[in-house]
Amino acid sequence: MTSVPSLTASLQQRVSAALAAASPSAAGADPLLRRSDRADFQANGVLGIAKKAKANPRELAAEVVGHLPADDVLAEVEVSGPGFLNLTVADAAITTRLAARAADDRLGVAVKAEPGRTVIDYAQPNVAKEMHVGHLRSSVIGDAIAKILEFSGETVVRRHHIGDWGTQFGMLIQYLIEHPHELDHPADSDSGEGAMSRLNRLYKASRAVFDADPEFKERARRRVVDLQAGDPETLALWHKIVDESKIYFNSVYDKLDIAIRDEDIVGESAYNDMLVETCELLEKSGVAVRSNGALCVFFDDIKGKDGEPVPLIVRKADGGFGYAATDLSAIRNRTGELAADTLLYVVDARQALHFRMVFATARRAGWLTDEVTVRHLPFGTVLGKDGRPFKTREGESFRLVDLLDEAVERAAAVIRAKSQELTDAEVAERAAEVGIGAIKYADLSTSLGRDYVFDLDRMVSLNGDTSVYLQYAYARIRSILRKAGEARPVAHPELPLAPAERTLGLLLDEFGETLAAVAESYEPHKLASYLYALASAYTTFYDQCPVLKAESPQLVENRLFLCDLTARTLHQGMALLGIRTPERL
Repeated sequence: MTSVPSLTASLQQRVSAALAAASPSAAGADPLLRRSDRADFQANGVLGIAKKAKANPRELAAEVVGHLPADDVLAEVEVSGPGFLNLTVADAAITTRLAARAADDRLGVAVKAEPGRTVIDYAQPNVAKEMHVGHLRSSVIGDAIAKILEFSGETVVRRHHIGDWGTQFGMLIQYLIEHPHELDHPADSDSGEGAMSRLNRLYKASRAVFDADPEFKERARRRVVDLQAGDPETLALWHKIVDESKIYFNSVYDKLDIAIRDEDIVGESAYNDMLVETCELLEKSGVAVRSNGALCVFFDDIKGKDGEPVPLIVRKADGGFGYAATDLSAIRNRTGELAADTLLYVVDARQALHFRMVFATARRAGWLTDEVTVRHLPFGTVLGKDGRPFKTREGESFRLVDLLDEAVERAAAVIRAKSQELTDAEVAERAAEVGIGAIKYADLSTSLGRDYVFDLDRMVSLNGDTSVYLQYAYARIRSILRKAGEARPVAHPELPLAPAERTLGLLLDEFGETLAAVAESYEPHKLASYLYALASAYTTFYDQCPVLKAESPQLVENRLFLCDLTARTLHQGMALLGIRTPERL
C-alpha cells in the first residue's frame, strides 16, 4: 500500500513554503489554492497576506514566484489581477503521479493517520411490519457511509436498531398463544414474501381481536408485562416473530444489495435490562426530575409554542419507558462497552429535536464526553412527482420491495433496447445491477438534508447525472480494454497531454482527497458528484482522443493507461456507494 499525495497537496506545500520565504509573517498561512479555469490552479492567499503586511500584493506575488522551487511539477506560474497566482502543472507531473496511483491497489488513497472507532446506527425497520419507502434512505446512506469510513481505515461497528420491543408484541404474542399455528403456513414458502405474508396475517388477525374483545385486550396487556419480565414461553414466541421478520428483512436487503449481518442487528430489546439503571442514574445525578409522575429532563432553550418547557420524557407516569430511555441506554453501551469515539445516527430529519435532547442529556450525565463525537445525520423525504411525500394512490407508503422490483423491470427494458444481443439471463443480471444502482445513486447524489423526487424514468436514463451513465462509462472502458489486443496500459510521462487528457488526469488525481473529505463530513453526495464529473470528463476524452487508433503505439498505451485508471477509480468509487459496475452493458 502506497499513499500518493495529490498534486493539489504538493502545490499547497510549495506555495506555502514560498509565501513564508517571501513574507515570514505568512508562515503557516493558507495559500487558498483552488482549481481554476485560467490555469490548472489559482492561489488567492497573497491578497490577504499583503493587506495584513501593508505590502503591494502584486509585488509580494512576484516575490512568492521567485521562491517557488524550479522542479518538474510546475510548468508555468503567472501573476494575474491584483496578485493572484495562476499555476499550470507539467504534463509529465500529471502522468507520473497517476502512474504511482495505478501501481497501488488502493489507487494511492491514504488511510487515516489516527483512525478511530465509529458506531453507525442506520436501517431501522420494525419487526412484524412491512418495509416501505421511508426505510430506503437510512439504509442506503448508512451503508455508503459505513463503507467509506472503513475504506479510510476507521473501525466501523454497524448497529441496526430495529423496532423489536413494545406494547404491540403483547397483542401479537397473546394471539399466537391462542392460535399457535398462525405462523405455520408452508404454502407461503420460506421466502421474504412468504414471511411477510404470514406476519401480515398475524398482525391483522390479532388487531381485529384486540379491537373487538376487551378481555383479549387485557390479556394482551398482561402479556407485555410477561415479555418485559422475561417469561420463557412469551420470549420463545417473541423470538419466533423476530426470526420471521429477519427472513423478510434479509430478502429486502438482498434485493437492495446491502449486507445485513445478524450480529449487527441490535434492536430496542437489547437495552431492556439497562433501562431501570439508566433512569436511576439520571434521577440520582439530578439530570432528570419527576414531573406529573413522569421522569423528565428539561432544557432552558427548548420550549413549545405556548412558551412552556418541552421535556424529554425518559419514563412515563405509568412506569413505561419511552424511546429516550432506550436511546440513552444505547449511548451508554456504545461509548462504554463498545468504546466508540464517534456515534452516527442516520435517521430522518423529523427526529432532530429528539436527538438534540438525547445527546444533551447524555452529555449532562457524563456518558458523552468531549472525546466522543456524536452526530445526527438527518435526511430529507422521498417525494412523488407531485412534490408531495411518496405515497400510493390509496395514500399508503409504497412497499419498498415493490419499488425495487419496478426499478429492475424498468432497467431491463432499457438494457434490452440498448443491447439486443444479451440473453435473458444476462439481461436479468444486468437489470438488477442497473435498477438497484439507479435507486441508490438517485438517493446518494442528493445531499442528505434535501428532499428528492422518486422518478424511475429519470433514474434509469442513460443521459444525465444517473448511475446508469456512470455504469455505461465503465462498461465502455472495459470494452476498449478487451479490444486492445497486444496493446497494454502503460504510462508515458514523456508524452504531451491533450486538453481532454489533462482534465481527466487532474480529476483522477483528486480521488483520494474527495474520499477524505467525504469521510470527514459524512456527505456521500460529494463522492457521487465527483464520480459523475469523472465519467463526464472521460466521455469528453473518449470523443476527442482516439485510443486504439492513436498516432503511435506509445500514445495508444498512454491512453489505455488513462482508460484503465478511470475504470478502476469508477469501480472503487461506486463500490463505496454500494453500486455494482457491470463489465458489459
